[in-house]
Amino acid sequence: MKNRKTQLTIILLIVTIAIIAVLNITLDSYKIKIFTLCGIYIILGLSMNLINGFTGLFSLGHAGFMAVGAYVSALLTMSPELKDSVFYVAPINPFIKVIQLPFPLALIVGGLAAAGIAFLIGAPVLRLNDDYLAIATLGFSEIIRVVITNTQTLTNGSLGLKGITRYTNAWWAWGIAILTIFFMIWLIHGMYGKAFKAIREDEIAAEAMGISLFKHKMMSFVIGAFFAGVGGGLLGHLIGAIDPNMFRFILTFNILLIVVLGGIGSITGTIISATAVTILMEVLRFIENPINLGFVNIPGIPGMRMVVFSLMLMGVILFYPKGLMGRAEFNWDYFLKKKFLRNRKKSA
Repeated sequence: MKNRKTQLTIILLIVTIAIIAVLNITLDSYKIKIFTLCGIYIILGLSMNLINGFTGLFSLGHAGFMAVGAYVSALLTMSPELKDSVFYVAPINPFIKVIQLPFPLALIVGGLAAAGIAFLIGAPVLRLNDDYLAIATLGFSEIIRVVITNTQTLTNGSLGLKGITRYTNAWWAWGIAILTIFFMIWLIHGMYGKAFKAIREDEIAAEAMGISLFKHKMMSFVIGAFFAGVGGGLLGHLIGAIDPNMFRFILTFNILLIVVLGGIGSITGTIISATAVTILMEVLRFIENPINLGFVNIPGIPGMRMVVFSLMLMGVILFYPKGLMGRAEFNWDYFLKKKFLRNRKKSA
């Protein structure tokens, strides 16, 4: 049975790669960008679900970690000449100016920088719980954004970074998304994942069982921040420009929305909701344009897209209060058991 599951997983992976290749060839540039965004939001959704869903920490600092990853990776991939042209108000720090790394290495360094910031933040705030933790992490996220805005020689301040090479494509986004999915599955099904879930269910009981609360909370927080930093780096290199206003609380809210909609504590749910939300947000743009139905003309209303999207989400939450998947996961056992039962009926 285990070998059969491995074979099916490999087949699914090959089919996924084939689909990415076909879509990358057949879709136009706009649709490919949306498809790429789906992969990035899967990474971001999974990173937040690890912290909020599997460990039960109500963290709202994701936008700050994304900002760190985006700025660090962007600065590391920009050439010294480009940095000179962008930093025209105040000269860039000489040390940062001369450093230039390949895109994959810059992403990793950006993720590690976000993880390092999370480690420093986690030391004081992870001793808090529930709403207090949410307020503290949100506050630190805003502090990161304000620091970025006011460090002119390091980040170019409120002017942001322009002319970033657009390295991110469907292959990079979905390749890293697939690696993130497999890593999360491995982590959650291992002993650390069991410890995370135990902390989520009952901290006192988990501590009584010998689980170090601070150690495992910190591990979850740092790993989630690392992937948030990588996601921020991918987003920056997809758009080609970043500034501090991109990383406000609304960005954290959008990722939290994906986690809640898919199911808090479900990897499968996060993948489905990240893809669905990203696509729907673009599909519903036609509502904001004038619509001619023949017998009546409906004027375009700016912001109507978010109203309709919110109503759709309310409908989903009413019928699926625990999200689309709850805490359930995709499992080959369901398909293999159905096939086994069909074969038994035929043989009988």
